[in-house]
Amino acid sequence: MNILVVTVQVPFIRGGAEILAESLVQALKDHGHSAEIVALPFQPYPSQKTLDLMFTFRLLDMSHFSNRDIDLIIPLKFPAYFNEHPNKVAWLLHQHRDVYDFWENKLSLLLHKPEGLQIKETIINADLQALKECRKICSISQNVSKRLKKYNDLESIVLYHPPKNSHKFHCEEAQRYFFFPSRLNEIKRQHLVLKAISETHYPVKVVFAGSSDNGLYEDELQKMVSKLNIGDRAIFVGQISEAEKIKYYAESMGIIYAPFDEDYGYVTLESMLSSKPTITCNDSGGSLEFIEHKETGIVTQSDPLALAQGMDELWENHRLASHLGKNARKRYEELDISWTNVVNKLTDF
Repeated sequence: MNILVVTVQVPFIRGGAEILAESLVQALKDHGHSAEIVALPFQPYPSQKTLDLMFTFRLLDMSHFSNRDIDLIIPLKFPAYFNEHPNKVAWLLHQHRDVYDFWENKLSLLLHKPEGLQIKETIINADLQALKECRKICSISQNVSKRLKKYNDLESIVLYHPPKNSHKFHCEEAQRYFFFPSRLNEIKRQHLVLKAISETHYPVKVVFAGSSDNGLYEDELQKMVSKLNIGDRAIFVGQISEAEKIKYYAESMGIIYAPFDEDYGYVTLESMLSSKPTITCNDSGGSLEFIEHKETGIVTQSDPLALAQGMDELWENHRLASHLGKNARKRYEELDISWTNVVNKLTDF
């Protein structure tokens, strides 16, 4: 089949969504399909830009390109699924969270804008119509499916997929640090981990890897490091190569991953593949689908003291950390996560 993977991207920002789109296209090609990515730039503010992009996708004709009929489109994110292609199978990374769970949790940037409520209602109503047009709705996690059911009363099929270079992750002898790989973003909550470091009983060290998508937040983190006097224990290495990232995973004592209500989270899966325990929070979303407290990692309350206690527990108990890491790797293998399963489910309609 000729298949288009349809998505949006904020220019200059690259993360899990972009890796997923590229990996999906490669998997489709590996299974004998012709596939390409169609991505439009996403700019959520000013608010009218969001509505404009919704209508742009609605007006685009994706049925025929380069003397080829397009047999299937797979939209990944809001508002890519607004296209009216007759054969549309959504695989949702997430919707526009500002009008759903972020609105409910007072995190939405639309919440206090004069036009915010009107835009919220417009998007929700349009979402319902556009998603009902899909032959099938899939999602990347139970967390995304639960949101879709809660806010739109729509059912979806959960399709887990492996992280990039999943076969390369491995375990080596642990060095004295935890690893937190993620772009620097307030939702990822590096600030929470910094506060936790300052509350630990042991000299816990955390290596943070990832670039910033907000310079103001990065500056805030650096000021916090200085104020808390933890410059020797909070190490920021910035953007690193894939090989460096895999090595940091392999040699870590464990992984810290404490975002707020993550959609899926490659970090958790990469940690499991590396036979490392993950320390996460009880409101971290997608990671909780894989991390069970004292079985495959540590789950704490999302406050500095509780997180510090979890970090201390693994820092002092190497045997426990190793045991949880081995359990995590076994759990990953039991889930039978594969691109073959994803491709078969998305193309079987």
